[in-house]
Amino acid sequence: MLHIAICDDEKDFVLHLTGLLKRYATETGREIRITSFYDGLDLIEKYNPDIDLIFLDIQMNLMDGLEAVEKIRQLDENVGLIFLTTLARYGLEGYRYRAFNYIIKPIKYVRLKAEMDAFVARYRREDDRSVIVANDTGHYRILLKHLRYVETFGRNLLFHADQENILCRRSMKETEKTLQDKDFFRCHTSYIVNLSYIKGVRKLELDLITGETLPISQPRRKSFMEALTSYWGEKL
Repeated sequence: MLHIAICDDEKDFVLHLTGLLKRYATETGREIRITSFYDGLDLIEKYNPDIDLIFLDIQMNLMDGLEAVEKIRQLDENVGLIFLTTLARYGLEGYRYRAFNYIIKPIKYVRLKAEMDAFVARYRREDDRSVIVANDTGHYRILLKHLRYVETFGRNLLFHADQENILCRRSMKETEKTLQDKDFFRCHTSYIVNLSYIKGVRKLELDLITGETLPISQPRRKSFMEALTSYWGEKL
């Protein structure tokens, strides 16, 4: 499912764009969730990292789009961004903020469809590169290349990422299913490890390039070694 945010202080335009997106969802069979905001400040204060794409108006009253996107990029470096503007000169700002594109208002369905088709094509390639986790403080997007391993922590899970460790309410079984076929392996009942971080293996322990050591359970050792050998073989 794609989670799309629309941020524009013109309510009629928000309704118009929402209608176009719903038409796109119907015609393509793509499941789309739409969240609307009517100023940049509202978007920042209620920002959810599981948003995949933002349609952001540049000219708004309380907080304009350019000010808002400064904050957004601090919260989320990877969210897709399409600027909405009535002036073509603002399109140049897209390069500064790594926007996917910009659209001159008013917008017609043929243009919306072209932009969505292009974004969905890229989204399919990047969708597997991150995982969304949640806890009492909010939602967090973790890039898989920065996720070293996951371990059980009481009744929760602790995601060990390069920048910080994030505790979340999630089952190990669900997480294993999410990370399967993404170069992760459950080496122990309580651990899922990123194969790209493994430096070496000793009997029932594995060493990470970070200096950390994780256990390998005896029942899982054979399948783990097969997965690791296959992964290393593909990387040689």
